Amino acid sequence: MRFASIDVGSNAVRLLLSQVYNDEGPAFFKKDSLVRYPLRLGDDAFVTHRISAAKAGQLVQVMVAYRHLIDAYGPLSYRACATSALREAENRSEVVRAVRQASGLEVEVITGRTEAEIIFANHSERDLDSAATYLYIDVGGGSTQLTLFEEGRSADSRSFNIGAIRILEGLVSREKWQDMRDWVTGVTSGQGPVLGIGSGGNVNKIFLLTGKKVGRPISARMLKEVERALSPLSAEDRIRQFGLRPDRADVIVPALRIFRRVMKWGGIKKLHVPFIGLSDGLIHQLYERYVQDGRHTLPAPARAAYSP
Repeated sequence: MRFASIDVGSNAVRLLLSQVYNDEGPAFFKKDSLVRYPLRLGDDAFVTHRISAAKAGQLVQVMVAYRHLIDAYGPLSYRACATSALREAENRSEVVRAVRQASGLEVEVITGRTEAEIIFANHSERDLDSAATYLYIDVGGGSTQLTLFEEGRSADSRSFNIGAIRILEGLVSREKWQDMRDWVTGVTSGQGPVLGIGSGGNVNKIFLLTGKKVGRPISARMLKEVERALSPLSAEDRIRQFGLRPDRADVIVPALRIFRRVMKWGGIKKLHVPFIGLSDGLIHQLYERYVQDGRHTLPAPARAAYSP
């Protein structure tokens, strides 16, 4: 069974094409292709609270291209969700309408809590010790989703308007940091050892920079070492020395700050990085919905490309 998902994020737009095999035993999810286009909508949304005509036009063209790929792939269903940047854009309805008219794709602008629930749908905790307590940390360009797991179940969840792009733009106040700190210390107090699960493009790259074997957790000390290596460098030097993409080179250090602070406040010494995110969670939800009621959500064929 084939499914497709689109994550319209604050730093990039991602299309995931994935197959699900369920002939024997638990369903197995296999990524066929992940396409990522670097479109920083957060630069507009977090500063002016609007998506500029230029970036709206880019988004429309990207979504038209993604629609053609979806049509060629032939999934049973798809879902496209937009997060923090479009959530804050005053002209989000106009942008969503332009995407729909040009591509036929319907984009849902979801809340931070819904975003956390979709990411939770990955159930990456199932591969870990079900008796342990975990704090799921998903860091994006505009927001951070935190979910506490106790005995394999979601016990509490919260979304914070603290993200890597917001930090770059100087838009995260001391009060916002304090609010996050109070929540983390509150839910982890008295829990005993708490382990972390990290998701998002930045932590995936951070993990690779540590040189750690895939499947093994990274330590708070390793995160600190990566930050020390990257912080003194310019974005250009990070690209040259560590092979970072241009749109990753400037946000990776602010993302590191978020992970390190959350881990410090929660007393978290180890962070598991399963290399999953919102688009993966959408695939899981689409599969579960299809199994339950066979719901198809694939629209009509794509229309001609929109020209802004």
